Amino acid sequence: MHNGWLDLTGTELTEPPEVEPDELIRLDLDRNRLTRLPERLSAASGLEHLSIYDNEFDTLPGWLWELHGLRVLNLADNRFTTVPPDIGGLIRLHTLDLGHNALTSLPDELGELPELTEYLYLADNRLTELPDSLCALTRLRYLGATDNAFTELPAGLGRMQALRELRLQHNSLATLPESIGELGALRELHLRGNRISRLPAAVAGLTDLRLLDLRDNGLTELPKALLELPSLDKLDLRWNKHLRLPPWLDDLEERGCVVLR
Repeated sequence: MHNGWLDLTGTELTEPPEVEPDELIRLDLDRNRLTRLPERLSAASGLEHLSIYDNEFDTLPGWLWELHGLRVLNLADNRFTTVPPDIGGLIRLHTLDLGHNALTSLPDELGELPELTEYLYLADNRLTELPDSLCALTRLRYLGATDNAFTELPAGLGRMQALRELRLQHNSLATLPESIGELGALRELHLRGNRISRLPAAVAGLTDLRLLDLRDNGLTELPKALLELPSLDKLDLRWNKHLRLPPWLDDLEERGCVVLR
């Protein structure tokens, strides 16, 4: 351990390692074959960063949710099917990675994490909906939820007004909520590989949007509101075989926006 950081990444562990909890601030156990956490970790009251990426966990001990100092938690690429409501106890958490598991639902308590502001990653699970409660994360900057099975987004999405990047590729979205136009700080919107046939006129509110990826959807038309987005510098429309390209796309390109058709 060096300066409170114990890194046991890729050491082929199959059993929980010995840890000294008193001075532990960061613990990395990535890319092993673990199914259990060290029991002594329950006394690591100063632990701020825990990563168990790419192991064989399918459950976690109840005491984990009582480590109230945790700020970063990476549970990606394991075998989790649920997240317990007790996650709401991690009141200082600002970064949470739940990607590449087998989650079918999320607890409402995720939306009650007051410091979850940096990063929430939900990609490659079996989720069919985002709970409305997530919309309470009004200071969250990054939400990644690609490769799930969403058919719609919560109507209250527009409450998440701090979002800078929203990744929703490879779902089954057919529409976007009107409230998406309230995401005035959004810079990147990734929608590739959905079933969207039209965009709401409310996208005119995305005044800071730089990148809009609409590849491989079912688009038939585009709202002229896209022409009015002052910061847009890349618009990707490829693989929308029924899309009627409007003449004003030329104006968008003349302004300096890269349009891929």
